[in-house]
Amino acid sequence: MYTPKSHEETRVDVMHELVRAHPLATWTVLGDGELLTNHLPFGLDPSRGEFGTLVGHVDHSNPVWQAPPTDVLSVVAFQGPQSYITPSWYPSKHEHGKAVPTWNYAVVHACGVPTFIENRDWLYAHINSLTNEHESGQALPWAVADAPPDFTERLLTMIVGVEIPIQRLTGKWKTSQNRLESDKLGVVAGLMSKGNTQSKAMASLVRRHTAQ
Repeated sequence: MYTPKSHEETRVDVMHELVRAHPLATWTVLGDGELLTNHLPFGLDPSRGEFGTLVGHVDHSNPVWQAPPTDVLSVVAFQGPQSYITPSWYPSKHEHGKAVPTWNYAVVHACGVPTFIENRDWLYAHINSLTNEHESGQALPWAVADAPPDFTERLLTMIVGVEIPIQRLTGKWKTSQNRLESDKLGVVAGLMSKGNTQSKAMASLVRRHTAQ
């Protein structure tokens, strides 16, 4: 990923925060002569490895886990807040007109070699952990134990676990860092005026890079 120094994020805790907040990732693996791309939610275990370990599962019929073994790092991309930025929000644009549109975004790339797991106990613990994490904010949290045991056991035979120890972790925060302070404040105001969740989240990231 092309990452200018001004957009580079190196703090592991900040990158982990984005991964947890946006767990649905785009995962690309080198298969048998082609790139295999899947979209799936990953859990993050920060206690294992220098940069943590990603944990997830795929359908048993998914060819990704049957591809020939390779030492080539796979890439797991986590997309955070993103938004179109109009130059109309820049006060400097109204002074001299020298401005163009751009797109702001925050993204994390986690790279590592996956291992695949068919162990029933591992899979059962994994789906419980994944479920508990994402159900915790629900008014009536669902639990794996709510389903009939024979139903759950049958579903466990239909998935394969995946672990990716992160060997390289790269963050890119393109959040108007290269603009004048007045332009950054204009971007924040413009994003807030749109009122949607993505725009508000990006406004918060831009605000972190303002003097105020």
